[in-house]
Amino acid sequence: MVEISTDPSRLDVDLVHRFLSEEAYWAIGRPRALTERAIAHSLCFGAYADDGGQVAFARVVTDHALFAYLADVFVLAAVRGRGVGKQLVGAIMAHADVRAVRRVLLATDDAHGLYAQFGFTPLADAEAWMGIRRTP
Repeated sequence: MVEISTDPSRLDVDLVHRFLSEEAYWAIGRPRALTERAIAHSLCFGAYADDGGQVAFARVVTDHALFAYLADVFVLAAVRGRGVGKQLVGAIMAHADVRAVRRVLLATDDAHGLYAQFGFTPLADAEAWMGIRRTP
């Protein structure tokens, strides 16, 4: 069991940036300035062990009314398999600012089973969605 908090002052930005830029397949090489800007403009969730150390992170990009995008979700390897990811996503989906929006999206290559437990399904109308992907 971990404590989940949205208090931005508790975030270990060094840990978050290091994990994302060095271990997260979707963010390898991401510059720290981008991580800091993303954190500053997102609703962020940290998961903390009994000793207060951060063990997981996620952020939600949202207008707090109609749309939310769940991003940069990770759990440190040392605590994987203990339900931390499930607890973190559960707290995110229960948060008032996320519950209130009409559409919540995410993208994942490897955690479909986790997110399906919270009602996420492949987009039925995926052909209607378009995007721009810019690489550095």
